[in-house]
Amino acid sequence: MSYPDHLPYPEPRHHGDRGEVNASFRTADTPPDLTSSGGGATHYLATHESTGGEFGLYKVDLAARSAGAKTHFHKAMSESFYVLSGELELFNGEKWVTGRAGDFLYVPVGGLHAFKNVTAEPTSMLMLFSPGAPREEYFEKVAEMSQRGSEELKEFRVRHDSYFEEDFGPEAV
Repeated sequence: MSYPDHLPYPEPRHHGDRGEVNASFRTADTPPDLTSSGGGATHYLATHESTGGEFGLYKVDLAARSAGAKTHFHKAMSESFYVLSGELELFNGEKWVTGRAGDFLYVPVGGLHAFKNVTAEPTSMLMLFSPGAPREEYFEKVAEMSQRGSEELKEFRVRHDSYFEEDFGPEAV
């Protein structure tokens, strides 16, 4: 594959003559940051805060037959899915596809997408948001907000850059 020589790198953001000691390391046995009563778990690998808003990376373990997220899009960030284990149903805006270990789905800003685990086995994936938004409150409160009612849930979702078709209808979005 040839690469054009006219594609520039981003402008430098580190202006020192030497590198810094500023990396962070998280061991594989670190407990999840969030667990659900149904057996799911979310690991905050790289948050808006820890990356300075560059990206957000989360390891999400979905229990068997987990509903996941219905069709929605984001106005400010892209979202990517990398399947680590199990099978994950992914909606790519046009149709549902089955993701298996090693499969990847990139959803640009504005792209419709959804995901769910329809199998009798758990599944695990990485979710990458770019740029990094403060998604932790969304993950921590979405189940509670879903119980409160449609208007409060819709406001919560919009505050977190999540525009669900069921909140607006396909024509209104």
